[in-house]
Amino acid sequence: MYDILLEQFMDGTRGAGEPLNIGALTRELDVSQTPLREALARLEHTGLVRREALKGYSVAPQFSAVELEKLMDARLVIEPTLAARAAEHTTGEFLTELRDSIDDLERSSREADTDPNSFRLYWSSDDRFHLLIAHQSNNEFLEGAYRSLSGQVQRYRLFVKAGATHAHSAAEEHSAIYNALETGAPERAAQLMRVHIERARDRALDGATLSDADEPA
Repeated sequence: MYDILLEQFMDGTRGAGEPLNIGALTRELDVSQTPLREALARLEHTGLVRREALKGYSVAPQFSAVELEKLMDARLVIEPTLAARAAEHTTGEFLTELRDSIDDLERSSREADTDPNSFRLYWSSDDRFHLLIAHQSNNEFLEGAYRSLSGQVQRYRLFVKAGATHAHSAAEEHSAIYNALETGAPERAAQLMRVHIERARDRALDGATLSDADEPA
């Protein structure tokens, strides 16, 4: 159920802010309430679904420009440090997994115009890259801080749609970070991670359709 609902969010079947009525969904998807509630709870944890008292579940609303700025500010506090620490604890296995995630991201950029599943590949490979670095930091408190944001990062990826140009740029930036990690250069890795997040923010603000709420002055 989790995968079915996530796929519907990705392909636009269920848009930002849309109510998710459990009774209606059980009939539509021909499933009992228990797995559906479990899936909605998982999606709530990611930030893609919200639950309000007396109203129930709904797809998370579209990002506002102000929300996006705040999310990226938080990432800029945490992720450069994660990259620096990961550069101090690299292993062959870690670098192989990181390289695989970059290869998948590059593939998603090449297939964006021909394969409807390319956005899912972009979404998952970008997520994997950042989570691998967080884990490799060897600091459970820093990793936990990033994971507490990761649901909103997933919401950002899903609702601030990225096309081939975004995926290609992200893959190039990931490759530069990878090179710094591979050579064990903490300060360089931190700097490149900062540049990557700033450019991702700028790409989103420049090309995405954000909600009108809380627009910056």
